[in-house]
Amino acid sequence: MKTDIEPASPTEPPALASSRGTGRIGDKVFLGLSRGSGILLLVIMAAIAVFLTVRAVSAISDDHGNFLTTFEWNTSSRPMVFGIAVLVYGTIVSSIIAMLIAVPVAVGIALFISHYAPRRLATPVAYVIDLLAAVPSIVYGLWGALFLVPHLTGLYKWLDDYLGWTKIFEYNDGTPRSLFTVGILLAIMIIPIVTSVSREVFRQVPQMHEEAALALGATRWEVIRMSVLPFGRSGIISASMLGLGRALGETMAVATVLSPSYLIDTSLLDPGGGTFAQNIASHFKEADGPARDALIASGLVLFVITLLVNGAARLIIARRKEYSGAAA
Repeated sequence: MKTDIEPASPTEPPALASSRGTGRIGDKVFLGLSRGSGILLLVIMAAIAVFLTVRAVSAISDDHGNFLTTFEWNTSSRPMVFGIAVLVYGTIVSSIIAMLIAVPVAVGIALFISHYAPRRLATPVAYVIDLLAAVPSIVYGLWGALFLVPHLTGLYKWLDDYLGWTKIFEYNDGTPRSLFTVGILLAIMIIPIVTSVSREVFRQVPQMHEEAALALGATRWEVIRMSVLPFGRSGIISASMLGLGRALGETMAVATVLSPSYLIDTSLLDPGGGTFAQNIASHFKEADGPARDALIASGLVLFVITLLVNGAARLIIARRKEYSGAAA
């Protein structure tokens, strides 16, 4: 006699079913927290923008100069006369100088740590770089004022001898407390940030890509040029934007090494100039209501510049997503 024995239906252990149920609840909780965090961030950003705009409109309405083109900042007089022309120029120029110096150096250090240095050397160097990223800005400012500024005279004279004909690097034997000095100090400050992020991006390069290039006979540099840099291009841009964000908003270090003035000089080596953050820090303490609104108006411009820079970075990364690891 043939008997059909039906296999017993698999039963899920109670513990596993319970864990899955908990996981689904956990996913819902995590989704709600993540979504709420994103919405909260947008609300905070919108509240900041509204606050800055309201106070800025009040200040600009009392301004008897052109807010965008006036080279003067006199908020103690009545009527007030102030403008951001010098501040826009100083902020952008010093940040560009910092990026031109810092990004190549930081990418080179990151490549050295991730692909050239032996592990015994790479680990302590990476640790020191991470520590430098955590140093307070006032420490960099004090170092810049007490050490960097006195030792830049030789560099300024050399630039004047060989590039002074351009008028951009003309040096008139003044104290080297200029936008160029600010750019050098900002570059030193943002190198650890760009290096740390770039190093982590380079470490994520698929090993198979590098091994394939080596198998084809590529040299170490060709491997980096064909495999590492294309893969990490979007990460390098993101790291650079993080550094640029710190350079744009740096306050105490700039205020310590810069001799501010409300004139735009063709030479980057002459003392003078100013930045948004430095101007706010210098005048906020003694500013009354209308003068404080004027500083807030300049802060709104810095806020907009930062948003534009980050938006441009996102567009660049999106257009080059085919080079990113996600699309590889």
